[in-house]
Amino acid sequence: MTNSATKIRLGIGSAVLAVMLIAALVSLVWTPGDPYRLAIASRLQGPSSLHLLGTDQLGRDIAAILMIGARNALLVSVGAVGLSLVVGGGLGLIAAMQPDGIGDQMIARTSDLVFAFPVVLLAIMTGLILGPGAASAAMAIAIFTMPVFIRLTRDSAAQLREREFVLAARAMGASWLRIAVRHILPLLLPRLAVQASTQLALALLAEAGLSYLGLGTPPPHPSWGRMLNEAQTYLGTQPLLAILPGVAIALTVMGFNLLGEGLAARLARER
Repeated sequence: MTNSATKIRLGIGSAVLAVMLIAALVSLVWTPGDPYRLAIASRLQGPSSLHLLGTDQLGRDIAAILMIGARNALLVSVGAVGLSLVVGGGLGLIAAMQPDGIGDQMIARTSDLVFAFPVVLLAIMTGLILGPGAASAAMAIAIFTMPVFIRLTRDSAAQLREREFVLAARAMGASWLRIAVRHILPLLLPRLAVQASTQLALALLAEAGLSYLGLGTPPPHPSWGRMLNEAQTYLGTQPLLAILPGVAIALTVMGFNLLGEGLAARLARER
């Protein structure tokens, strides 16, 4: 990938994500309408000066619902990936610094076992334990994506473990924890950042899918996935109900993917 193509991907991805982030942050203090106010007399209206993107089947402002839906989607996705990155990265480092030990084998086998469970099943299980809601969805997504960071960190750290600077640190009496944190982890951060961008795209899709199935953000809190579910009945009369959240999901996923591709290309050139 050329340098210009990398810059274009990074630019477009960053711009799309910036728009979504700004919409999410602005929704904390302002929305163009009340997303919780029911107005049956104004249901299923098209775009107007009063409602920029129209109203849904309950007369709620679609633009306001989309803005708060962006906040909820990003909060769940970032929270889930952040948790899986910290825990998975830590477990991967532990496994890499104790090769062929009991800890290494337990971590590797456990991550393989987690891969066998689909995210929907994990969401149902965590929902039974924690109760249904955004926290359960975030925990399920975090558990589902954690093995990715465990494997990446474990394999990458295992390669760095035999490098000269690590051997020198070990010869000077440095503990494995100090070597992992001071010498290996900083070199892994760019790779983890690239992987996190990809996992954020997958996490956002998973959050939308769980909300579509009723396992994610609970009503009355807005959710892009639940908007798609509720829009099925009104595709003929108000297609914007499905088009707008679908476009929002697609653009955000594209933004994360483009950002990840750009970071990966830049990292490959710097090696």
